[in-house]
Amino acid sequence: MTDRYEYLPHPLLRHQVRDVESGVEGELMAVINEDVSNSARPHWVELAYIRGPSGREFSTAVDNIEPSGPVPGPSAAGPSPSPAMADRPISK
Repeated sequence: MTDRYEYLPHPLLRHQVRDVESGVEGELMAVINEDVSNSARPHWVELAYIRGPSGREFSTAVDNIEPSGPVPGPSAAGPSPSPAMADRPISK
């Protein structure tokens, strides 16, 4: 018997997200590639598991999630230039 699921990395894990279908916000707990078939022929889908405000988790398609707060990411590059500064040439 083979596993019917595998955990996948995702940049929004443990961050606040919104399910665009339901509008519910919560913490992204896991992204799982899951075999949802009930037959011998596999049907794999990527599901996002979100813990909502009630504490209960629900699943939705990964494509249905979006960040509901600031997007996590490296800030080593610093802030992007303001529009006014973008047109100015860089002096040496």
